[in-house]
Amino acid sequence: MLLKEIIIAYQDALKEKERIREETFSTSRRITLLSKQAVMAIHRSQPDEAKTKLKQAKELIEQIEKNLIPHPDLSTNSTKVAYQEYAEAQIFLKLTEENRYPNPEELGIQIIPYILGLADSVGEFRRRTLDFLRKGKLKDAEICLRIMEEIYTELISLESAYSVAPELRRKCDIARHVIEATVGDVATETRRISLEKSIKHLEKKIDINKADIIKLQK
Repeated sequence: MLLKEIIIAYQDALKEKERIREETFSTSRRITLLSKQAVMAIHRSQPDEAKTKLKQAKELIEQIEKNLIPHPDLSTNSTKVAYQEYAEAQIFLKLTEENRYPNPEELGIQIIPYILGLADSVGEFRRRTLDFLRKGKLKDAEICLRIMEEIYTELISLESAYSVAPELRRKCDIARHVIEATVGDVATETRRISLEKSIKHLEKKIDINKADIIKLQK
């Protein structure tokens, strides 16, 4: 068979691959956007909106998975990023709404994007912690901090994953710095509240003593 005949014979297949590639790239960007919008909705205390966004994202992921079955070579970096963003948003939602970790099977994704998304969720919990601190909700902030620490502790035990997910080491380093900063923020707020209580207690004692002095003077 002549080379020209081979090329002609596979032109349609190559055009189909190009169509799938472009569609996958566009769909991946849409998944990323929906996932980010879901995270923002969670921070605004709008879980229903977040669930709607993530439902749309999951449908798009299923579409990509279906398209890539005959074209596994067309999986791109944008697709990997989209899956990580989706995993991060879903984990963040499940933990804040249901106090549980979803598994990769439930989310319909592979373990690598799940783990990387889990690592990224630490940053969202820092933001949530700071929001609680601003509102004076110290106990809620402490709960978020414990979640961050639990995620980090489990991830750093996955040394075997570094070879198949080299980004994980960098994400764990970032998570560690984020947690250290958050520990400092929570500790500062704890001391502030303690000092405030001590001052109020002292003021109350002073007021009582003043009242006693006034009674004695009468």
